[in-house]
Amino acid sequence: MHRFLEHLKLHHVPLQEVIIQTGHGSEFDGGASRRQDRGFIPTIEEVCKATHRQLKRSTPKSAIPASQQSLVDNGCLCCLDSRVRMMSMQTKRRKTRTVHIGSVRVGGGAPVSVQSMTKTDTANVSETIRQVKELEALGCEIIRMAVPNLAAARVLGKIKSQIDIPLVADIHYRAKLALEALEQGVDALRINPGNITRADELERIGRAAASQGVPVRVGLNSGSVRGRVDADAPSDTPVEVLMVERALQSAQLLEAAGLSQIIISLKASDVPATLRAYREIASCSDYPLHLGVTATGLGESSVVKSVLGIGTLLAEGIGDTLRVSLTAPPQREVELAYEILASLGLRSRRTPEIISCPTCGRCQGDLMKIASEVSAKLPAQAKQLRIAIMGCEVNGPGEAQEADVGIALGKRGGVLFSKGKKLRQVPSKQLVPELLKEINSLLR
Repeated sequence: MHRFLEHLKLHHVPLQEVIIQTGHGSEFDGGASRRQDRGFIPTIEEVCKATHRQLKRSTPKSAIPASQQSLVDNGCLCCLDSRVRMMSMQTKRRKTRTVHIGSVRVGGGAPVSVQSMTKTDTANVSETIRQVKELEALGCEIIRMAVPNLAAARVLGKIKSQIDIPLVADIHYRAKLALEALEQGVDALRINPGNITRADELERIGRAAASQGVPVRVGLNSGSVRGRVDADAPSDTPVEVLMVERALQSAQLLEAAGLSQIIISLKASDVPATLRAYREIASCSDYPLHLGVTATGLGESSVVKSVLGIGTLLAEGIGDTLRVSLTAPPQREVELAYEILASLGLRSRRTPEIISCPTCGRCQGDLMKIASEVSAKLPAQAKQLRIAIMGCEVNGPGEAQEADVGIALGKRGGVLFSKGKKLRQVPSKQLVPELLKEINSLLR
């Protein structure tokens, strides 16, 4: 029965549905007399056959390695490598034009790139460069910085010459700042049509950017549209409608000026409004989209909003680059961006994935202490490993066996697993050292 339930879990088959459906129209191959019993629970072999038929229909043949094709033809797809199943379930990404921000390709099927924004005074060159270098080390691929005045604009070239990732100048209110940033050799502009509203200014920026081969992001925030460029719109017009309309109008002006390298972002502090805005713009244009939720607040609330807004859109195939906006050091923005992307299988992890249970009254040890100690002592090379630290025998062995390496606590210490195999029983005091020893052996 345990194997049967694990099989149902693997293929996301609700047990209640299995019990009911076996009576009428079921795919399970039990005997006729048993199929007439609506309470019949099929054997694992019958579940295997049914899920094989269902998954064979839904899995693209091109997604299955030739060496494993015979399993598809003759056996159950649950025997295939889990990566094949994941490939068949991945959402197809939206097709867009390709835009180049320096050396980074955005859209056109390129990996979703990670951006952040410096939180220094841009005119303080040394401090700004120091922060950019820290973000580079964490995997930031595009850096944006505020250009509130000419003093900031005039040091962009100096900053760019000392960093290794593309630089985006963030421009509000004054078209003159965008033109100076272009003279300084920036890799891209972000302009806000919510406060640079004149058509002639947008066209001037478009012509200058096109002549230098520099892309422009049309970056709308919800706070910059209502009451400014759309004063004549009814007061109850949804903010996402205002953002989409203004973004498309601005993009058309830039296109008319000869610029085709355009990216769009439509950020609100309200997650549902952000989702509606991006879904609408995705349905009616081929511009690459820069994802984000703006003004998310503090602490856990900001993380939840960013994960829900950005993660939902990515899961729908929408989004080509992103910035997680937090009232926090920018390093945390980059770390969270990679967590979102890695959790959806869109980018490789840059830190190890630790799977640990939430704990309950069945926990057989101080799991939080053990997990924290392991995390603090992990070698840097372990970033691609999946490490399970589980508190009891209920889910522990199963989760630990699916990880690269893991432990499941028990009454007399714990069990150490590696690559799906139980290695040995380990005394409580040796759990962390033995787990780390096994991790190091995997890295050799």
